[in-house]
Amino acid sequence: MTLHRRTRPAALPLGAAAVVLATALTAPAAAHPVPASASAHAPGTARPPSAALPAVTPTAETAPLFDDEAGGNADADDPAIWRNRLDPARSLVVATAKEGGLRVYGLDAREVQALPAPAGPGADDAPGRFNNVDLVQGSRLTPGRADLAVVTDRGNDRLRFYRIDPGRPHSPLTDITDPAARPVFSADQSEINEQRTAYGLATWTDPATGRSYALVSRRHETTVALLELLAAPGGTVGYRKVRTLDLPGSFRMPDGGTWTPCAEPGERPQVEGMVVDPANGMLYAGQEDVGIWRVRADLTSRPELVDRVREYGVPATYDEESGECVAGADPGHGGRRLSADVEGLTLIDEPDGDGYLMVSSQGDDTFAFYDREVDEDNEYEAGLRITARTRELDGSEECDGAAALDQPLGPLYPRGLLVVQDGHDAPHDGARTATGFKFVDLGKVLDRIDG
Repeated sequence: MTLHRRTRPAALPLGAAAVVLATALTAPAAAHPVPASASAHAPGTARPPSAALPAVTPTAETAPLFDDEAGGNADADDPAIWRNRLDPARSLVVATAKEGGLRVYGLDAREVQALPAPAGPGADDAPGRFNNVDLVQGSRLTPGRADLAVVTDRGNDRLRFYRIDPGRPHSPLTDITDPAARPVFSADQSEINEQRTAYGLATWTDPATGRSYALVSRRHETTVALLELLAAPGGTVGYRKVRTLDLPGSFRMPDGGTWTPCAEPGERPQVEGMVVDPANGMLYAGQEDVGIWRVRADLTSRPELVDRVREYGVPATYDEESGECVAGADPGHGGRRLSADVEGLTLIDEPDGDGYLMVSSQGDDTFAFYDREVDEDNEYEAGLRITARTRELDGSEECDGAAALDQPLGPLYPRGLLVVQDGHDAPHDGARTATGFKFVDLGKVLDRIDG
């Protein structure tokens, strides 16, 4: 078979282990017993088809974004949902559009504000490219508490900060990034131009100290960095790097061999989708071609593999001519619930204090739901598809990013909202690459997976 590579590109103590690394993370390969939540299938064993999963349909969608010059090279990627506490019906969805910058939408999915990504410092330098977004609620980093939208600017290798002001309904976001903010990973502009830069993102506020942080992954690398967010002069916000952690890039198989996920030469298995569970301070990170990792958000514990993609352990060779990975026989070491890439991760709260970790299984256009309880090894609970409601209002395919908020949001979404990226916005996705975001009634999602 052929594996198609997409060109788009205070914590509580750790609970029971899902997978224990048998060697240090600095070792070239690590042994991983099969997680309880994702028992490996025997070679040739049929897997449940994704079509057998329950489905929900969206209630609204944003206008399509086009990744070409005429469309401003806008490419939908990752959303975050901001709740207006004084008027929930006026809540907002903040979403990245890569070179198209940021888009802000109302709950009716109509655009409220568009903010451009900053240009590179020189004409020949990489332009700004907004990859992922998350929120910091009630930040003490600005004069007077404020909610912030935090963005990874992959083009410039920096974090960007936007103050959210509900008193400005037509332009609620204002850029308050410290002009002196340094690159997250790169030493200089030439290294930034190579684009091994800030990529995935999750924010976290330590309840013990009140300090806020961003967890940032690095494109084409296995590195995740912990950045402390800092108040800067003039009411701006900056950051400092606290520590980094490198996830494994190669894995020891049961037969004693070593498997490395196939990629273009020089690329390592990167992380993008990430989320921190505020209830226990755990970071969940999706290593796209590997699976879901769990580690303390302060990056001081040993990462554990919660689930694996089906393609885990499948040998493959990169073909320069086609730009694709040509896979060999499946030895049966992978999981059963996820198909690479593992992408958008988000959390769903429930009134009983429990809830779900929701993960985009991009390879088969489905979503997997895991229990948030660490002491139950984040057991797999359910799967779901988001399918077309009409010809014009299609479902979600190759979903990059997702965000859920299980709180009342006025008459449109009294039981909460789920927003997912759609990598192929039909019927617009023809000669031009069209993407967008789908708005889904979270109550209906919960009815399907709980029922």
